[in-house]
Parts: sequence; C-alpha cells; structure tokens
Amino acid sequence: MKKIFYIIILVLVVSSCKEKEDSEMVVSKNKVRLDSISKLEFNREIKEINYNKYYKEAQEYSKKNHLNPNKFILIDLGLHSGLKRFFIYDFKKKKVVKSFMVSHGCGNNVWGQTYTKENAPVSNEPDSHCSSVGKYVVLKRGISQWGIKVNYLLQGKDKTNSNAINRAIVLHSWDEVPNNEVYPEGTPEGWGCPAVSNKSMQEIDEVLKENKNILLWIIKS
Repeated sequence: MKKIFYIIILVLVVSSCKEKEDSEMVVSKNKVRLDSISKLEFNREIKEINYNKYYKEAQEYSKKNHLNPNKFILIDLGLHSGLKRFFIYDFKKKKVVKSFMVSHGCGNNVWGQTYTKENAPVSNEPDSHCSSVGKYVVLKRGISQWGIKVNYLLQGKDKTNSNAINRAIVLHSWDEVPNNEVYPEGTPEGWGCPAVSNKSMQEIDEVLKENKNILLWIIKS
C-alpha cells in the first residue's frame, strides 16, 4: 500500500514539474516573439535613404562657390530626432566619416521637449523657433553661452534660410543633446539652431578648424 502511495506522489511531482517547464517554455517563446516584433517595427520606422544625389550636388555647389573642397556637412531633419542625422561627408574618400546627434527647433511647442521628434517643423520666419532647410556656409568661430562655449556662425544661402544671421542661427553644443541614439525617444528641441552634444562639438570643432568655409546643408528628406 505504501509503495502504491509513493508511486502516486512521484507521478504528481513529475507532472507538476513538466507543467512548470512547459509554462516557462511558452513564456520564453512569447518573449522571443515580442522581441522580434519590436525589432521589426524599429526597422520599419527607420527610413533607408540614398544620399548620393546630395553628395554630388554638394560637391558641385562647393566647387562652383569656392567653398571647402574636402568635406561638407549634411543634416537630415526628415529622420527621427532620436537617430544620428548630422553627417560629415568626405569628398575625396566618398563616404561619411562622422555622424552625430543633432537637435532641431521646437516651433510653437515647449522648448526642451521632444514633441516634434517625428516631424521637425521648418520655417525661415523670425521668432518661429523653427529650423530652416537649405544650404549654409559655416563662417567664423565664436564664443557661445551653451555647452563647451564654442559656436559657428551660419550664413543662409537660399530663400528658405535667408534670415539665418538675423535669427542668430549658429552651430553650437548643448548639454541636453545625447551622444548616442535614443530612438524611439527624441532629442530635446531648441529654438532653431542645430545643436549637438558637448562631446560631438569637440570633434566637430577640430574638423571645422581644419576645414574653413565649409558647406552645411540642412534637408528634410
């Protein structure tokens, strides 16, 4: 009788362990499935863009207007602000040699927030607090009240950014801009200046000190 009792207990224990194991396997499989969906949605969100036409036009524009023949800067506000969208392109190497995070203007929204992380507002109007698309020439190095205390004056060359100097649009660093991608979160938004992280500005500053009169082109793909 005791033997039969022990056998029944053993069967129940084994059955219980198996149910627990099966349950854990289901949870584990579900977790992998959710992770896969998350990655899939992430990849769908990020646009794959061929910038070759911009590289070609930038080189032609730089040559025609006697700008720096070695490099230019491309900023794409069409990308989510949680992604790197500030690119330094080397004309001779024919490739992007550096990429950074960059903020855009908040427009009518609250300064320092990320309300327009998916769709940056653009305008050339004074007091619009928006970024302006178009080609700029990076001019003299100055002293900033932000970040590492360095800025570069930007001269707008198109109708879409002709008020840049009057609006005091400069390239500078800002403590709130992250070094690395934060997608799906966004980068805090300012009042229209392209602002990068302090660490990024240190690298960009070295590039700009060696490459005067460089083209900076802001697009919204």
